[in-house]
Amino acid sequence: MVTISPFNAWRPIPDIAPNMAALPYDVMNRTEAKEWAAGNAYSFLHISRAEIDMPDEVNPYDKSVYEKSSSNFQSWIKMGFIKQDRHPCLYFYRIEMGEVDQTGIVCLSSIADYENGIIKKHEYTRPEKEQDRIDQMYVSGLHTEPIFLAYKEMTAIRSLVENYKTHHAPEYNFLAEDGISHQLWVVDNIQIIQEIIGHFQQMPCTYIADGHHRAASTYRVGLKEKEANKNHNGTEAYNHILTVLFPDDQVRIYDYNRLVKDLNGLCTAEFLDAVQQHFEIVEKGEHIFKPREARHFGLYVSGSGYLIKLKQEVPISSDPVFSLDTSILQQFLLEPVLDIKDQRTDKRIDFVGGIRGMNELEKRVNSGEMSVAFAIYPVTINQLFTVADSGRVMPPKSTWFEPKLRSGLFVHQFREWHKEYV
Repeated sequence: MVTISPFNAWRPIPDIAPNMAALPYDVMNRTEAKEWAAGNAYSFLHISRAEIDMPDEVNPYDKSVYEKSSSNFQSWIKMGFIKQDRHPCLYFYRIEMGEVDQTGIVCLSSIADYENGIIKKHEYTRPEKEQDRIDQMYVSGLHTEPIFLAYKEMTAIRSLVENYKTHHAPEYNFLAEDGISHQLWVVDNIQIIQEIIGHFQQMPCTYIADGHHRAASTYRVGLKEKEANKNHNGTEAYNHILTVLFPDDQVRIYDYNRLVKDLNGLCTAEFLDAVQQHFEIVEKGEHIFKPREARHFGLYVSGSGYLIKLKQEVPISSDPVFSLDTSILQQFLLEPVLDIKDQRTDKRIDFVGGIRGMNELEKRVNSGEMSVAFAIYPVTINQLFTVADSGRVMPPKSTWFEPKLRSGLFVHQFREWHKEYV
């Protein structure tokens, strides 16, 4: 049974919302964050990446950065830039990017669901990455950025959502600088809220699509708060995770491609010969090919592009992880030919999300920075569900989700602020 709850979100006033909405903290480095927030006092990056308001020599993980984040948020409240909804609400968040049109339900999910595997995962997390958000949450008392969850589409939920959107005007409606449209509806109707909660209670699980580190960090902060509260009873706000739930048929997964710095001592001809032990070359051209089906891969080396496919006689495991194209590339090419044994730790490999296009792969090979690029057919949402249902994890960098959820449109406060930030 999936447990979700409404909450009293802190939200920007409508006139400010377009300027406050920002890309997630983890899709940029410090320099990029500072550039994107330049001249925009309302950018949510002043909260999620508060080091942009500190001298460059300040470590971005220093406690003073998290304190700056909290004081910035308090200043916005005092200046009236953001206000808290008086009653617990759900929120419908619609994002449009080209052919992608998806509407998610903004709500609180249960930390108990995360702990008990009702919120299912498909990635490993790294403690050092978790610690950054743990510190930010613990100092601020805020869940500032949501986790992207997917669920198996239910007609009753879709009807409720679409009917509400048809008969109510959105609170926010703007086109971001990248051409992506964002709309947010505030749902304060108790009957509709209860109906939606009831429908989710009929589901066995939800799935993390994007945000594994944020989810793990939120869970660990919740445990820390629980340990510090002698009167813990399970109803406290820290027992929740800020989430947006999207139906699976609206979720778009893009390819996550690979670049390798060298050919492991091989010349181009030797490398191509080695590739053809398990793959056959289908096409050759001047540019890298974007695969149009599974078991096909684009390859770009020495100024030429190749479309290769796994030979039919090569045995493929029915295992949900080993049958993924990312696993096939690793098993039959990256490790035996290029000696890439662990994609998580090998410094010779890099990853490029498919949203950046095939040109980015060619550019980095042509510059001499990398020697070879591989384009991979994207993982499907059903493959993601199957891996998560098996309790397994995907190879690193298997999924790239677009469009990205904007941060700053809704924030969950799970604890009163410490006196120094009020």
